[in-house]
Amino acid sequence: MAEVLDQLPSAISDRDNVLDLGLDSIRLMTLVEQWRAAGIDVAFVDLAELPTLGHWWEFLSTRLPREARPAPRHRAEAPIQEATG
Repeated sequence: MAEVLDQLPSAISDRDNVLDLGLDSIRLMTLVEQWRAAGIDVAFVDLAELPTLGHWWEFLSTRLPREARPAPRHRAEAPIQEATG
């Protein structure tokens, strides 16, 4: 995203509104088409309504193809072990 916005990655927060940072509708539509081509079910309006990287990550991570989904951020529960006698 930093490259698309022509900014340093360190200059962009996940709370920044990417539209305010200069992302226009043409570039947003280009991103949507690239993500669709990668198998992500996303529409322009989905991203335009919540234009922060944090919201996009939350939204898009649930729509990634199953093999590309990130591991959950919460700690996994320990497996239940059977007692042996």
